[in-house]
Amino acid sequence: MGRKNRNRKVKTENFFDYTLLFVVLFLLLFGLIVLYSVSSYEANIKFGDGAYYLKNQMKATVLGLVVFVIAIFVDYHVWEKLSIIAYVVSLCFVLLILTPLGRTYNGARRWLDFGGISLQPVEIVKVALIMFLAAFIAAIGTKIKDKKAIFWSAAIMGVPAAMIFFITRNASSAIIIAGIATVMFFMADPKYLRYVGLAIAAALFLTVYVFYSIYKAQSAEGTGDFRKNRIVAWLNPDDYASDTSFQTIQGMYAIGSGGVFGKGLGESVQKMKLPEAQNDMVFCIICEELGVFGGLCVMALFLLLIYRCMVIASNAPDTYGALLVSGVMGHFALQVLMNIAVVTNSMPNTGVTLPFISYGGTSVLFLLAEVGIVLNVSKNIKTKEVVVYEGRRA
Repeated sequence: MGRKNRNRKVKTENFFDYTLLFVVLFLLLFGLIVLYSVSSYEANIKFGDGAYYLKNQMKATVLGLVVFVIAIFVDYHVWEKLSIIAYVVSLCFVLLILTPLGRTYNGARRWLDFGGISLQPVEIVKVALIMFLAAFIAAIGTKIKDKKAIFWSAAIMGVPAAMIFFITRNASSAIIIAGIATVMFFMADPKYLRYVGLAIAAALFLTVYVFYSIYKAQSAEGTGDFRKNRIVAWLNPDDYASDTSFQTIQGMYAIGSGGVFGKGLGESVQKMKLPEAQNDMVFCIICEELGVFGGLCVMALFLLLIYRCMVIASNAPDTYGALLVSGVMGHFALQVLMNIAVVTNSMPNTGVTLPFISYGGTSVLFLLAEVGIVLNVSKNIKTKEVVVYEGRRA
């Protein structure tokens, strides 16, 4: 017995969220399959290669998986030290859009072109904001209610949101950036932000009401701002079915024609009519080919992903880790919610992609980086201690 006590060792077991890992890998594989189904018709017409979009997405996915694995094994506290640099660099990338490196696509100047390699700076900004804001809030601790802390917190969020809004004219991404910050502030001090939800809802209602009052008698084809035109078209989609609301209405047709179990994978008809179906309207084609059942399954997977993030954030070993995961959780929740709201015409068309499924190399690369960081936080959660005798558990 004495010998056994002399060889007694206490070993701490760490947690790793295999459920989150499985969900992400499944969404990646499912996204590639759906992307090929949705984009092959358009890719064949435009490029003479039905797998053109799939090949590009696969390249980005492979690179993203490399970053994903690295992020899992690199201690997440490293990002705390690099957060200021990442934040400043991300803002510099946004400014580069104003240079000859900026690239316009479908009338929107939101990309950078580095010798054939396309990059969307807003995706970098989202990750950098999460890292920097998490580091800042963790550093100030209980001082988050101080006026000075409130000012700097608002500035950290407001500067990139304003730059994205005015430089790239990307209102949806600016809203997501503000939403990510709101979720992180809420996690830091729920009592301090208990009225934020009501304030946001009131602001959205007033914005829609004002725009509608001003432009209700004007055509969406007028010379007014395109965001206001989109709001008018959203409120009266049938009046602008041939132009501003064309994409939305075709998407609704796709959802409605799928029925309960859909027409079958690859059997979509609306993908031949729906502009850029592989981007922000991909959920419509999922519903057409796999039905309402398939659409609900996809939503359930995203809910599970968000839930696992919430569990990890609640059990994170420190404040910085909890805030990192909360930011990622907020990012996924907002992006999925806004995408599905757009395709169901519950909100004006904003061009928000569906994570891991919509076409976009920059998006999948940085989304995988975010999930890798979350899984690294989960690795540092200590679950229990076990007693080991002579190399065996007690």
